[in-house]
Amino acid sequence: MRTPSGVASGSLVGASRLGALAAALAVVGALPWLSGRDPALSVLRARSEEQVATPEALASVREDLDLAPTAGGQLVRWASGVLRGDLGDSWVSGRPVLPDVLAGLAVSLTLVGFALAVAAVVAALVVLPALRAAVRGSSARSGGAVAALLTSLPEFLLATALLVVLAVHLRWLPPYGWEGPQHAVLPALALGLPAGGLLGRLLSDAVSSAAAEPWAATWAAAGTTRARLVGGLLLRAVPGVAPQVGMVLVGLAGGAVAVERVFAIPGIGRTSLGAAGAQDAPVLQGCVLALLLVGVVCGAGASLLRRAVLGRALRTAGLSVAEPEGARGWGARAAPLVCVVLLAGTTLAGLLRDPYTPEHSRLQAPSLALPLGADASGRDLLARVGHGAASTVGTAVLVCVLAAVIGIAAGLLPRLSTGPVEVTNAAPPVLAGLVTAAALGPTSQPVGSAAIAVLVVSWAPLAAHTAALVTEARAQPHVRVLPLLGVGRARLLLVHVLPDVLPPVLRHAALRLPGTALALASLGFLGLGPQPPAPDWGLVLAEGMPYVERAPWAVLAPAASLVALSVLAVTLSSLGGVTRWRRTATSSSALAAGTSASTSHGSALAGPSGAATSTTEPTSQLLSSTAAPPQVETRP
Repeated sequence: MRTPSGVASGSLVGASRLGALAAALAVVGALPWLSGRDPALSVLRARSEEQVATPEALASVREDLDLAPTAGGQLVRWASGVLRGDLGDSWVSGRPVLPDVLAGLAVSLTLVGFALAVAAVVAALVVLPALRAAVRGSSARSGGAVAALLTSLPEFLLATALLVVLAVHLRWLPPYGWEGPQHAVLPALALGLPAGGLLGRLLSDAVSSAAAEPWAATWAAAGTTRARLVGGLLLRAVPGVAPQVGMVLVGLAGGAVAVERVFAIPGIGRTSLGAAGAQDAPVLQGCVLALLLVGVVCGAGASLLRRAVLGRALRTAGLSVAEPEGARGWGARAAPLVCVVLLAGTTLAGLLRDPYTPEHSRLQAPSLALPLGADASGRDLLARVGHGAASTVGTAVLVCVLAAVIGIAAGLLPRLSTGPVEVTNAAPPVLAGLVTAAALGPTSQPVGSAAIAVLVVSWAPLAAHTAALVTEARAQPHVRVLPLLGVGRARLLLVHVLPDVLPPVLRHAALRLPGTALALASLGFLGLGPQPPAPDWGLVLAEGMPYVERAPWAVLAPAASLVALSVLAVTLSSLGGVTRWRRTATSSSALAAGTSASTSHGSALAGPSGAATSTTEPTSQLLSSTAAPPQVETRP
């Protein structure tokens, strides 16, 4: 029987979820007005720059597009249309929005389905050595270099490489379009390989830990068949990975936007990018709403999967819960050092050069005087990559600091922040980028728009981490007794809880720096970040794509920098975000209570590249009634 305090707590969490969902829908409905400009004036200027914006002309546009005179009226009109299944008509083509959104969504979901098939095969291949080692009773390093390499490749970068090698040079597969199964191979590989590497790596870690638990040795000594032992190990490993499955699906939805652009696939991602560029607000509203709903469904599905499997897994393992062990060894620690040296050297050398003046021949090949060659405008690529690194990393530092402040403040009130965290985790940065582009315009404050978009989704993992640690800290006996001694709520949080929470959360925020920089570059590649002639990594890569066949160095320089940055993000998350396995005994009743909030603590930065970088500090009693479920690292 639930106590009155438990009922009140549940009501507060429910209200938080409903409020966050309502706020998200209100933002989507108000997209035409977020920029502060009259939508009728924007449409009038798009139709004719010379026509005078008289009240009569604006009224004619409003009547033609069925626009309400105020933002509130338009929001009510849009919401009522959504309830009727009517998303309005496109401002550009005049066609109904819903059929185009559904058609694009069907293409994107088909692509994600193919990508999931690729991810399942890759994950099975990656986890197979760990299962063999567990059955033989030997130890084997889980994850492996191949899985780490796959995990560290951003989808848009992998898509570019596959397009150049397999489609352009080898001509094995078609490079563009969506006309048959053969057109889905390269996009599915670009999305599925990183996702499969991540899931396989997480499963390998979980299987290796489960094999070291007492029940596994007992089963082996009792003569249990290999098939049953493998089934028990997988059943034991799935609950810890289940929350990340939802994050992987959200990452696939975000990564599909970039992949669809690279391969010219008419999915919802490419449709939304086109709508953002043309300022076609009704189409953009429909696409954003569809992507948001996909993220919410993915998160809910992962929560149901975890609940369905978790009970059986704990009965198998003697009611114990595990966290993955961090990477060890000289190789794992040398990789981030090598990446830092390469990035620092490139940045310092590039800062001494001019990134804007076209002083060289167009697409000039690399030489001693021009180490990385020149771009299509004759600008020094080394200078552009170096200045882009300084700008991107500097912006990423600012975003991480602000995300830490917001995340800690929200995490101190875990029940109130549950809804916003869940909704934010369901939205990849590309979704925030689309909304920000609609609010600020495609050329207004470009650097700030990308930073705002990444910040919108960056605070949620830190808030979830803070909430988990706060909940655990408040459950400690010496803290629970403080209210009886007259200590107020504010003093309890700020003096007795916050000092224990700050160090791991700040380390978490620092470890997210490379992933944040990668997300900024990804938005630049999609055209949702800095605009020309800014030396942004993603923008430099996008500018070099049309010339990749005749001048591969135009793409190689920014691509190599992005790979180094991505490897740095993955290796740092493995070293610092996840430490060592810790088991906690718990009762079935406490477990049922503790998993009710599991979806609020999935931490990931699902970037436009589809990647999700996430690290959390291990905490004790992670599946007790007062704690959050265990988190494991994921990538951008």
